[in-house]
Amino acid sequence: MKRLDRRGWIIAAALAIVVAAGCDEARRSDRSPARPNVVVIVTDDQGFGDLGWTGNPVLRTPNLDRLAREGVVLERFYAEPVCAPTRAGLLTGRYAYRTRVVDTYRGRAILDPQERTLAEWLGEAGYRCGIFGKWHLGDNAPSRPIDQGFQDALVHRGGGIGQDSDPPGGSSYYDPVLFRDGQPVQTQGYCSDVFTDAALRFIEANASRPFYVHLAFNVPHVPLEIREGVERWKAVVSAARGELNLEDDPAAIETTARVYAMVETIDRNVGRLLGRLRDLGLDESTLILFLTDNGPQQRRWNAGLRGLKGSVYEGGIRVPFAARWPGRLPAGRQVAVPSHVIDVVPTVLEACGIELSEPELRLDGRSLWSLWTGQAETVPERYLFAQWHRGDVPVEGRGCAVIGSRWKLVQAAGTAENRPFEARWQLFDLSEDPAETQDRAVENPEEVERMREVYRRWFAGVTSRGFDPVRIWVGSETESPVVLTRQDRRGGRGIDGAEAGATETAAGRLKSGWYLDVVRRGRYRLDVVWDDGSGRVELEAGGVVREVEMTGTRDRATGGLVLLEAGPARLDAVARGAGGNQTAARYVRLERLEESAP
Repeated sequence: MKRLDRRGWIIAAALAIVVAAGCDEARRSDRSPARPNVVVIVTDDQGFGDLGWTGNPVLRTPNLDRLAREGVVLERFYAEPVCAPTRAGLLTGRYAYRTRVVDTYRGRAILDPQERTLAEWLGEAGYRCGIFGKWHLGDNAPSRPIDQGFQDALVHRGGGIGQDSDPPGGSSYYDPVLFRDGQPVQTQGYCSDVFTDAALRFIEANASRPFYVHLAFNVPHVPLEIREGVERWKAVVSAARGELNLEDDPAAIETTARVYAMVETIDRNVGRLLGRLRDLGLDESTLILFLTDNGPQQRRWNAGLRGLKGSVYEGGIRVPFAARWPGRLPAGRQVAVPSHVIDVVPTVLEACGIELSEPELRLDGRSLWSLWTGQAETVPERYLFAQWHRGDVPVEGRGCAVIGSRWKLVQAAGTAENRPFEARWQLFDLSEDPAETQDRAVENPEEVERMREVYRRWFAGVTSRGFDPVRIWVGSETESPVVLTRQDRRGGRGIDGAEAGATETAAGRLKSGWYLDVVRRGRYRLDVVWDDGSGRVELEAGGVVREVEMTGTRDRATGGLVLLEAGPARLDAVARGAGGNQTAARYVRLERLEESAP
């Protein structure tokens, strides 16, 4: 497996945990208050305003509000404009650009396997780590959750249920086909309930040892598929449409009703989680964090914040955050110091008494434990950053923001892929104007230039690693066969990488296709499923491009046999439909044959 030469992590001496292998059981049974269980709850596209505690006029979230009431609320907590970059920063403590996660699909949301996740840190300290719900950092080895520190996983593929990464028959929020430890399983029930059920079983099975639960709901992300509560919420939302800034817009009323019904499923399941921890006697030994991954995707009430998901205005990147640990974190504490998802890893590690010992994997975040506990009211000032656009490689100045304690510098244009944009740098005084209505750039040119220089240095640092594609393993013992989907194909659905955002990288201009690392030389069988029409399969390895001969039908091609040498390769499979349009294959299956050539 990866990183076999990695040095061991040092556990804080105050924990009195012996790290020798023979003392493993003693380490696991340690239940001191300084070594809590950790539960991280992340929701998908739930905006800052989609909660009771942030002031929503009609939506009630009693269990989520309880986390805020009984814990610490970070009033200015920031994420990235879209979900995969947020999740990369949340799990590594590093800005997403350092991890080679730059977008949400087309192969741009695969975590570099050399990154270290919170699950790996906690797992090496004796925690049992499980993830339930959304991962969105790679569907194949070596970037699956089970490759990155989670011993137990029940997740959907790609960025959400109902997307190109779905397995056959797995596109519904009801009874979805999910992946348990890398293998597809048919589940029963609504997705929020299914993920919570799995998390509760995991907690019960590990109640006598420290555990880390990453419960990542995929709601209220589109498609807004929910049956229960929608009509009730349509009546409520329609009656309050003025307060919710929806006016007489039937489509917006319908959308908001569905979102609120989905948020209810989150709140109900958080209540189940809190109840189970109480029943198991784990309430006071468990640190719970709650956050969302970015702003709302659709227009609705959002506490007066400007912008939506995908934007670097406050409405796109400022998200709710609460941390609860009864007896250790003061109830009702509010922290106004700006913080970011990159701060979660170092803060949790300090809360768990785990020291960092690998300076070469430098974290961008810093521990805010003293702020959370009330031991400090402030910390040295710093700047935080957010940036995103649809593309293979970050571009300086596209869709970016620099956030300080008072001033925020914004250049919001350029998030669309391969489209020219005109940069406009805006400066907002968030202490007086959190809604970002008054641009103060003209009257403060020195502040603008100073913050732009801070941004230039940050951008140069986080992009210095390069953005060559993270390659999917083929022929490894950890995953066989390998099923590729359009989620990770460079070029997306279209045939031409250039029209789909191909960009110069250190490896040259990206061609469309899946970028692979053949782990073992041998003969491989290829099977392909098309949406519509028959097509061709192209393989590039060792600098040679050739077509793979296969037996084709209207919607699939089977039986392609190729000899693959160990090393990098690129595979593409494209069909021409009846209307002349060309699309990538929906699935490509590769399996190494046991009778491989010598």
